[in-house]
Amino acid sequence: MNELELLEQADTLARAYTRQISTRPAFPDTAALAALKGFDEPLSDKGQPENETLTLLNQLGSPATVASNGPNYYGYVFGASLPVAAGAERVSLAWDQCASSAETSPAADAIERKAGQWVLDILDLPPESAVAFGTSATACGLSCLAAARAELLARKGWDYLQDGLMGAPEIKVVISETAHITIRKALQILGFGWARVLKAPVDTHGRIIPEQLPALDDSTILILQAGEVNTGEFDPFAQIMPLAEAAKAWVHVDGAFGLWAQASPELRPLTKAVERADSWTTDGHKWLNTPYDGAMAICRNPAALARVMNSDAAYSIASAAAQKNLTLEFSRRARGIPIWAALRSLGRDGVAQMVRRHHHQAKHVAKALEAAGFEILNRVVLNQVLVRGASPVATQNILAQVQASGIAWFGGSTWQSGPAFRISISSFRTQDSHIENLIDLLVKIGPNG
Repeated sequence: MNELELLEQADTLARAYTRQISTRPAFPDTAALAALKGFDEPLSDKGQPENETLTLLNQLGSPATVASNGPNYYGYVFGASLPVAAGAERVSLAWDQCASSAETSPAADAIERKAGQWVLDILDLPPESAVAFGTSATACGLSCLAAARAELLARKGWDYLQDGLMGAPEIKVVISETAHITIRKALQILGFGWARVLKAPVDTHGRIIPEQLPALDDSTILILQAGEVNTGEFDPFAQIMPLAEAAKAWVHVDGAFGLWAQASPELRPLTKAVERADSWTTDGHKWLNTPYDGAMAICRNPAALARVMNSDAAYSIASAAAQKNLTLEFSRRARGIPIWAALRSLGRDGVAQMVRRHHHQAKHVAKALEAAGFEILNRVVLNQVLVRGASPVATQNILAQVQASGIAWFGGSTWQSGPAFRISISSFRTQDSHIENLIDLLVKIGPNG
C-alpha cells in the first residue's frame, strides 16, 4: 500500500467515525474498555503491515474513545472540533511544517500572524500585544508568568537571564483561593513555593474580594480569573485593576474559557476592564471549538515575553515576533492554523452566537433542574451549571447513574466542602434537543438519586 492509499484509508476511517459522533455513547462501555488489551502486544522485529496498523487503531481505539467531540459531553469545558478547524488541521498535517519562523514556514508564519491579530480583535485586547500559540493553557500560563517575573526583576535592575534567581529581589504572587490547578502547576514549575503564594479570599461565588486582597506592590504578580472553573464567575476586574495599576503590579488573567465572553455583547459586562491586564491565557479547544493542543499566551509587552522565550541560535535567527521566540517550543507545529480557520469561518457574529447559545442553554438547564428539586449552587453567569442532589450520597449516586448511562457524561466536583457535579456546555454540536435529553435524564433519576 503506497502513501496516498494509506492516507485515503485513514481518511475513510476518520470520516466514518465523524458520521457516528452524535450516536456514540458519551463514555465507552465495559466491553470497549476491555478490548483495549488488544494493544498490549510485543514490539515486533520486522514490523507490521501499515494498513493493518490503521485497522487495529480503529477497531480497538474508536469504540473506547470518550465522545467529547459529540453533542452529549458536558464534562470539563471541552468544545468539539469545528469541521473547518479539523479540516485545516488535516491540511496543515500534510504540510508537516516546522512552524518556528518565516524561514522554516512562510505560510505558517503568515497565517499565525493573522490569527494572532484576529484573536486580539475579537477579544478586544491591546492590539500591540504578542500572541503565542502554545500547547495548552498550562504551558501558555507558564510562559506569561515567566515573562512577568523577568519583567518585574528588570524594572528593579536585575538581569534574570544572566544572573538567574540566586540573590534576586523577591517576587511575590497573589492568586485567588479558587485558582485553577494549572496555575498552581505553572507556579511550582517556576519555583514559586506554594506555601509562599498569597491566596486572596473569595466570596460565595468564587470571586476575589477586592477589599481583602493582600497588599500589592511593584514586586507582585497578581493572577485573576475570567471564568472560575466551578461557577464560571469572573473576578471584579474593574475594581481590582486600579489597585494593581497604582501598585505597579503585573496582572495576569487566567481566561482558559471565560475570556471568550469578550466576544459576546450580552456577556461582555462580565469582563469589564479585563483589557487593562498585562497578560492573558485562553484555550482554542474550549469555546472556540478547535482541536486540542492549541492555546494562546497573550502579552501586552511583546518584548517581555520574547525576553524569556527567545531561542535564536547561530543557525536559526528570526524576528522577536517569530513563534519560536514567543513559545516554549523550538520545533513546533502551526497550532494557530485551526484557530485562524475557525475565526475566519465563524466571524465575529458566529463566535458571539455560539457563546450566547451555550449561555442560554446553561440557564435553561439550571432552571429546569431547580424546578425538579435539584440544588443549583451557582448563578450561571456563563456556561457552567453547578448542581447538588438532595444529599451528598444522592449527589454521588446521580453522578454515577449519568456516567453509566451512555446518554450523557459530566464529572463531579467539590464546592464549599460538599460534593457536586458540574455541567459544562461548550460544544458547537450541542443543540437544544440534546439539552432536553440531558434534562429528561436527570429529572428521571431525580434529586434523591
